[in-house]
Amino acid sequence: MAGDEIDRVRAKSALAVVKEHPGMVLFLASPAIIAVAAVWWLAGAAWAGLLLVALVLGGGVVALKKR
Repeated sequence: MAGDEIDRVRAKSALAVVKEHPGMVLFLASPAIIAVAAVWWLAGAAWAGLLLVALVLGGGVVALKKR
């Protein structure tokens, strides 16, 4: 039970940071945004969508491994 409480606190804290500092979050996400835009421009929308899905899934895997 205690582990669930810690996860909720961390999730609320992360959401509070995003709400208070959206510029910082945009700065941290900018390399991924630039990569998706470059792939879109060079290879097309389908490849950019595939890259976006890969980035989201990769981020989820990293987040789950840190638990």
